[in-house]
Amino acid sequence: MSILTVTNCTHGYGARQLLDNASFRLLAGEHVGLVGANGEGKSTFLNIITGELAPDEGKIEWCSRVTVGYLDQSSTLEKGKSVRECLRDAFDHMAELEREMLSLYEDMATADEDKVEKMMEDASEISLQLEIGGYYTIDTKINEIADGLGLADIGLDRDVSCLSGGQRTKVLLAKLLLKKPMILILDEPTNFLDQEHIQWLTRFLQDYENAFILVSHDEGFMQSVVNVIYHIENAVLTRYTGTYKEFLAAYELKKRQNRQAYERQQKEIERLEDFIARNKARAATATLARSRQKQLDKMEMIDLERDRPKPVFGFREYRTPSREVIRAEKIVIGYGEPLTKPMDFLLLRGEKVAIRGVNGLGKTTLLRTLLGQIDRLGGSVELGDFLSIGYFEQEDEGASITALEEIMNYFPHMSNGEARAALARMGLTSEHITSQVKVLSGGEKARVRLCKLMNREINLLVLDEPTNHLDVDAKAELARALKEYRGTVLLVSHEPEFYEGFISRVVNLEEYTLKVI
Repeated sequence: MSILTVTNCTHGYGARQLLDNASFRLLAGEHVGLVGANGEGKSTFLNIITGELAPDEGKIEWCSRVTVGYLDQSSTLEKGKSVRECLRDAFDHMAELEREMLSLYEDMATADEDKVEKMMEDASEISLQLEIGGYYTIDTKINEIADGLGLADIGLDRDVSCLSGGQRTKVLLAKLLLKKPMILILDEPTNFLDQEHIQWLTRFLQDYENAFILVSHDEGFMQSVVNVIYHIENAVLTRYTGTYKEFLAAYELKKRQNRQAYERQQKEIERLEDFIARNKARAATATLARSRQKQLDKMEMIDLERDRPKPVFGFREYRTPSREVIRAEKIVIGYGEPLTKPMDFLLLRGEKVAIRGVNGLGKTTLLRTLLGQIDRLGGSVELGDFLSIGYFEQEDEGASITALEEIMNYFPHMSNGEARAALARMGLTSEHITSQVKVLSGGEKARVRLCKLMNREINLLVLDEPTNHLDVDAKAELARALKEYRGTVLLVSHEPEFYEGFISRVVNLEEYTLKVI
């Protein structure tokens, strides 16, 4: 049974076309991966099918009584509620269904005989939905999901306004999983999850009996949970059946076959044009030449896939700083209440250090405390001499100006051409460069922010989850650039496979936390 059908959908922003006559069908129980490079339109497509955005053309059709759960990159929580209250909100729609079912039972007492049968069917269908959705075992379900995503460690009675960005994402994800909708839509759900919780989510999605649509740049995660791939490239949406690795193989084969067909056609075009040029002027062969020209005019031209520009990253180095870049002694971090025991931290010139630990321990808080952006609760921090610091923050909504304007405002000495060239090295096209930053995808926004860092002279790079929205090519290029960079790096990342090739040591914040892990 088809529960979602998209027909001939077209959408763009100005001259930037994201979807061109795209069609999509989701069957009950299908586990779909939506893939494509940064900025190809994955999040836009999700916003269109969920009604957040109207397509320029096309039709979106859902089956009746469909339930949809959507975790996008900008979902929020209601302040003033505890984690448990937010999770119980997941069952609000079921409480409404229960009221509808009870109302049907009441109305049956006075309904005409010909209507009672239909009312019984409706009530039975609602009862089945409530049972499948776990409405009668709410507390058990809440505890199960909360434990799986590590929310029990945070505390279910804690106010959500006091949570970190990663913890809030976990609450939103848990709330969505508790709803157990007919269609689950997840946009980069692993961005703020630790490895153990990604493994738990992997098992959950593998066993999920309903359909879901997943956007993720985590190839291993995608390989483990999907059985259908929809690929967006150059505004074209293509369906592939099978795992992510099977899609990659089929995609490469398709590209190779298309290139071979293109080369054969080019040779045929060259042969026909040569024949026409040699024979059109001679009366005896002019008819043959015209025939070849008609053949050439009717030929359906094969186009090669337009390759997206790949990023070329590189960090500029500033003068050599003092040997000790950061020295922290007996430092305690937190907002009002301490998150850690007193800890010593020493970062030496040229070191590349990763900070790890489950979400909510204060990794971002530690970075900001070391940089002096927030006050420490105890101890001392001393920064070295001659430092030029570049700080990549975890999230940034983006401005209402274009990417080009943002770079030129940040670097007033840059000419228009120099700013365009700097953004182009990030893998951004002219369409991206002239779009407002706030309408760019998460990965494109990250590239604009990286552009600011890469065009300054820096000897200390502080990076907070820099890979969260980057596609596979951009991650690999960033890892290469950081490996070649001769300055000092302090990194927070939940992807050890990203940093293992260049990091000199790892600091585990779990050793200093006051929380029970």
